[in-house]
Amino acid sequence: MRRLFCSILCLATLLGLFSGLKAGDQQQSRHVENTAFRRGELLHFQAVYNSRITGNVNAGEASLEILPGNAMAGGRPVMHVVGRANSTGLFNLFFKVENRYDSYIDEDFMAPRRFSRRIREGRYRRNDEVSFDHQKLRAVSNRATTTIPAYVQDIISAFYYARTFDMDGVRPGDSFDVDFYLSDSVYVSKIVFERREQITTSLGAFNTLKFKPQVLEGTVFSQPYPMTLWISDDKNKIPVLVESGLVVGSVRLELTGFRGLKNPITSFVPRP
Repeated sequence: MRRLFCSILCLATLLGLFSGLKAGDQQQSRHVENTAFRRGELLHFQAVYNSRITGNVNAGEASLEILPGNAMAGGRPVMHVVGRANSTGLFNLFFKVENRYDSYIDEDFMAPRRFSRRIREGRYRRNDEVSFDHQKLRAVSNRATTTIPAYVQDIISAFYYARTFDMDGVRPGDSFDVDFYLSDSVYVSKIVFERREQITTSLGAFNTLKFKPQVLEGTVFSQPYPMTLWISDDKNKIPVLVESGLVVGSVRLELTGFRGLKNPITSFVPRP
């Protein structure tokens, strides 16, 4: 179960990576209009782990919050976004998780100026601090200097950048490549749009956009497309549900609360 919660939160933030820009295709200067989110937005999620041995177990909680108030990074105004992932209940007895991710997103071009993460998973520890220079195409961390494509995303900013895109014209089968920075490397992932679908969660029914992201196979994931993602089909484009198969068992990450949305959540389907 090592790094399970880190994987959950990281992949949850990748659910909107449908910008259609391949690595290296970005322009050196851009302005991104944002009508999807604002300071003060908070999204809260519950993680449930399932296996033949354990059945359904409440495993943890995760959240994404755009802190209120103004912030600066690199001499420019930014949105300070905090992601948290914590184990709960019985999971704390044998594998305690307390992870925090901070992304400082430039409000003009919607890419990170700074990124940090504090990982506490069992006995595993990792602290990362990264500064991005999108003009000189480099990311400088406390471990290395890495060449990057212009406006490369971190695992938190990627989600918010993607939410600024108009999804009205997307069709089933459309796929998109995206580049993102993690652990002093740049990765390219593919996101496949499946269809529009109405789903029911503990909060009620939602009209959603259904995606499948490609992930690396290995010790956590047993197949390249093990995950399914449902995003609210409205102007907010918030994650409603994430389901993923693991090498052992599966995990479900469900939206359980929100506040401070910029737009009405018109994807919600009232009960008759």
